[in-house]
Amino acid sequence: MADWDDLRVFLAVARAESLSRAGRVLKIDPATVGRRVARLEEALGARLFTKGPQGYALTEEGTRLLDHAVRTEQAVAGALEEVRGGAGQLSGQIRIGAPDGCATYVLPQVVAAICDDNPGLEVQIVALPRVFNLSKREADMAIAVSRPEAGRLTVQKITDYHLHLAANRAYLARHPAITGTADLKHHRFVGYIADMIFDKELDYLGEVGAGPVPLASNSVTVQLNWVRQGAGVAVVHDFALPTAPEAVRVLADQVALTRAFYLIRHADDRRVERLNRFADLLAHGVRREVARLESLA
Repeated sequence: MADWDDLRVFLAVARAESLSRAGRVLKIDPATVGRRVARLEEALGARLFTKGPQGYALTEEGTRLLDHAVRTEQAVAGALEEVRGGAGQLSGQIRIGAPDGCATYVLPQVVAAICDDNPGLEVQIVALPRVFNLSKREADMAIAVSRPEAGRLTVQKITDYHLHLAANRAYLARHPAITGTADLKHHRFVGYIADMIFDKELDYLGEVGAGPVPLASNSVTVQLNWVRQGAGVAVVHDFALPTAPEAVRVLADQVALTRAFYLIRHADDRRVERLNRFADLLAHGVRREVARLESLA
């Protein structure tokens, strides 16, 4: 019979796909992680992982165990929260996946405020330029820029956000004036690496009349830093502009984009009250913070 401690190790390996990464999360050495997984496999009489070039992948039996292990994890967290009391405060660990723009410029202050009101809460923000796989339980919830088209998921629109062309004042002073979109062909563009655009909603340079993109990154933070250094013109989130006082909008009355943030959760988590409460706080905080930052841009 498997105990919760072994299931906790199983979940860490399933999420990290590596004994060493799971060990860092659990604060135990990789050899111990491997022994614990082997002990669980022996107790269950089933192989839970296969090891390949990409790391540890769940077998069919491991995949079946995953949902049960997650429900156990949630039940333990809920029980601890109830025992600790704390006037209805949230506690335990919650992991959020998000694109790096949201994770860098919006989530830190939103999550910090939630944790100020809930001192027993631990929140992990995973900022990656890709779509999160909630079916593999890579995160408890994720923020995305488009609605998923498949999977047992719940989707909640959080808020619209806006983007404009922007450039460093010094760059604009030493390059040809930009009075219309036709002038953009005379300027160097900063943008995404084309074959690393992970969501169609991020493929927006064609909408603004951009030409080739000689400076490209899969990170919006790198792109904005290029703008700050006077390297060229880029499409920039309005909520990020307050962090770049050197930058100003370009053709703001002619070029404007609107996108949206969605909160994505696994359908089974609708029954987990602590995640429901956290999701409500997160959505409200993101909506308010995006509006505040855009008002400063």
